Amino acid sequence: MKPLQASSGDLNADRRADFAEMLLASGEPAQAAELLLGALELAPQWAAGWFRLGEMREVAGFLGQAAQAWTMALKLDPADRLGASLKLQLIGHAPAAAAPPSAFVETLFDHYADRFEESLVGKLGYRMPEVLDQAIRVARPGRFRLALDLGCGTGLMGERLRPIVDRLEGYDISASMLLKARAKGIYDQLSKADLQHFSRPGARADLVVAADVFIYVGALERIVGAVAESLVDAGVFAFSVETTAGGDDFALLPSRRYAHSEAYLRRVLAASGFSVLSLESTTIRQDRGEPVGGLAVIARRSMAE
Repeated sequence: MKPLQASSGDLNADRRADFAEMLLASGEPAQAAELLLGALELAPQWAAGWFRLGEMREVAGFLGQAAQAWTMALKLDPADRLGASLKLQLIGHAPAAAAPPSAFVETLFDHYADRFEESLVGKLGYRMPEVLDQAIRVARPGRFRLALDLGCGTGLMGERLRPIVDRLEGYDISASMLLKARAKGIYDQLSKADLQHFSRPGARADLVVAADVFIYVGALERIVGAVAESLVDAGVFAFSVETTAGGDDFALLPSRRYAHSEAYLRRVLAASGFSVLSLESTTIRQDRGEPVGGLAVIARRSMAE
């Protein structure tokens, strides 16, 4: 329940919820769910409690009851800061959506900001900034006049880009992540932006980077088109994705991240006037001790005819 509103506001309900967590940790999810339901009788407006009830019921194998709990969480929090709609999609109780709720992504990273680098780099072996940096330098050696770091987070990619760019701008949906990035002093400009609706007027960049960002976007047609409009002719677009094992263009994973197929990437890039310079299979990070496979892609915007 840490992502949002860990307390119900009712002391007795909170105590029951704490006991429910202990039961879940001891391997008794059905009993945990029953106890948490009792807590929710005392605090029926507690959206985070309903969301957690859904998770407990899911672990217990009661998917229909889990769907009921997540539906209640969504009713109490229509912005869906907890991502209940994604949970419903994953168990087949809601139609597949082309993108996650923006409020879910913003909330996730606002609450993750303080431990983001320690967790991602220190524990999960995240290495996409290094991989993309090397790929960019091979594909287009030299300096860049203006680079845009989309989904810049705390500035891990920006630290790699700073030595090779004259001006560096960062964009992220999370104000807390932007505060971390600002403290590093590596960006010339930082702005809050939802990449699902991204647009940038003014001077065009000659490099746009999105490191491990599209896993929280879903369908890529709009954002790739926006990137194309933000780049000069022959500008470079560098990004990474997780890869899907199935035949779909993209798919929502149990992690509530999106994976994309290589064929889909090539088609979307071509439709927006990009040619692929390099496409490398790589490991993005570890997840529960297993490598997460992905692609590092470098593309170039075609010259206008």
